[in-house]
Amino acid sequence: MTLHSYRSHTCAALRASDVGATARISGWIHRKRDHGNLMFVDIRDHYGITQVVTDTDSPAHAVLDRLRAESVVTITGDVVARSAETVNAALATGEIEVRAREVVVQSTAAELPMPVFGEAEYPEEIRLKYRYLDLRRERLHANIVLRSNVISSIRQRMIGQGFTEFQTPILTASSPEGARDYLVPSRVHPGKFYALPQAPQMFKQLLMVAGFDRYFQIAPCFRDEDARADRSPGEFYQLDFEMSFVTQDDVFAAIEPVLHGVFEEFAHGRSVSAAPFPRIPYRESMLKYGSDKPDLRNPIVITDVSTHFAGSGFGRFASMVEAGDVVRAIPAPGTADKSRKFFDDMNGWAQGEGFAGLGYITQKGGELGGPIAKIHGEEATRKLVAALGLGPDDGIFFAAGPEATAAKLAGAARTRIGNELDLIDKNRFEFCWIVDFPMFEYDEDAKKIDFSHNPFSMPQGEMDALETMNPLDILAYQYDIVCNGIELSSGAIRNHRPDIMYKAFEIAGYTQEQVDTNFAGMIGAFKLGAPPHGGSAPGIDRIVMLLADEPNIREVIVFPMNQKAEDLMMNAPAPATMKQLRELGIRVVE
Repeated sequence: MTLHSYRSHTCAALRASDVGATARISGWIHRKRDHGNLMFVDIRDHYGITQVVTDTDSPAHAVLDRLRAESVVTITGDVVARSAETVNAALATGEIEVRAREVVVQSTAAELPMPVFGEAEYPEEIRLKYRYLDLRRERLHANIVLRSNVISSIRQRMIGQGFTEFQTPILTASSPEGARDYLVPSRVHPGKFYALPQAPQMFKQLLMVAGFDRYFQIAPCFRDEDARADRSPGEFYQLDFEMSFVTQDDVFAAIEPVLHGVFEEFAHGRSVSAAPFPRIPYRESMLKYGSDKPDLRNPIVITDVSTHFAGSGFGRFASMVEAGDVVRAIPAPGTADKSRKFFDDMNGWAQGEGFAGLGYITQKGGELGGPIAKIHGEEATRKLVAALGLGPDDGIFFAAGPEATAAKLAGAARTRIGNELDLIDKNRFEFCWIVDFPMFEYDEDAKKIDFSHNPFSMPQGEMDALETMNPLDILAYQYDIVCNGIELSSGAIRNHRPDIMYKAFEIAGYTQEQVDTNFAGMIGAFKLGAPPHGGSAPGIDRIVMLLADEPNIREVIVFPMNQKAEDLMMNAPAPATMKQLRELGIRVVE
């Protein structure tokens, strides 16, 4: 039979049933092992690895001997069975090897700036500059394939839920989304600029006004913001979706099967919380978990214990409570065997984070310890321990101060204690919805009421709430989906009524003229018949990051930028030429 000029099989295809056949494989030289008169060479392609063997008498030996790792070769030879003791059970092709008869060199590799074989840690700068080499490594290669499979699964599941995929513009107008825009100069209209979309927010709402009912898109979004472990600078992708004639419950019911299904599909034995996912009101989440992104794998629950210290013997907390501050208790379960140093280190950590400190009470077999217990008094402390439902070996940390500060410290301490005491089960995906976000907040700097989140959310109670309630008590139909302490997206039932929108903006200090100017497209469309609608946009990069169990989002993006928003491989951003600047009517100001 005539063999294909490059391969009869991929490097993952040959099995024991192929023994005796002639095969041709092509790929990269992954690694070589010289055993004197025999040389073993692992050949790798996208699909897997095949072991090739050659002896010193074969002309193939001389060719392979002089080639460096990562050179590309085509090898023709006989498929032979490995002896029982040399079978590699970890490899799909581990029962066979190819005895090389002929080697064709397709491309020789120069000395490598970083190795591909082995998963050795390497400086990120080199990994990003030679990303195509980095992507040949097994873990990263698998992450990118996982990403493709996750997107494919999401797409099928969305179509199965009755959503239709549409593409929205990349060159658009600057919008007040919150982050900085990337601007693109117009050659045809000198001095004017397009903006890359921070999200397809306006467009997806306009698609609902246009009558499309259920839209989705795997949407690229562009924000000129700083990098974090779970946020890529420059661009990111989201599962953007919007639905018409829906309540908040309808939105949850549509997206939960998609998220639950895709996580279950790629969980590899990890458990996924069953739908419907728990719904936690924002204020409850801030109290119990000190965060609106709670990691529910952590069993620690924070409690407000301000009343226990009102007028108590522990003067410092008593005077703070009298002044309107709060005291939050964070249990530290099973810490009887921890030394005083553990508790003092936690206090030192809190001070290092810029807080006043973290008080504590220790318990060892029910015996109380620490200055707070001593000053607060045995009876009052026992009452506090009983109220918290703690066992005789559970310690307690305390975060005291203005409510927002105490909540923030308690939340950070809860996470730290959970990690330090190894309380977090890494084999679970725990989802929840955070609901009932406040519509407005008081801006201390500007000394005025402003939107707390998204100005386009429908207030609960609609116009009646805006006209009769204290603005700071009004809740919005606004929600976040959170998994393992990572926010996957914000969403909302939108405010589709111009009269309610004008009123909401008026409370935040905006005139009708300002609304008409800043949101002309949207408000104009809403005046021509808009359905009630809502949606959300879970982040694709974050979903894949969770499924791949990667601590950094750059490990699941094919060609990411570095922390400083630079593409080290393509040398971007780079200066424009004088010719380009002249065409655009732009002068660079140094």
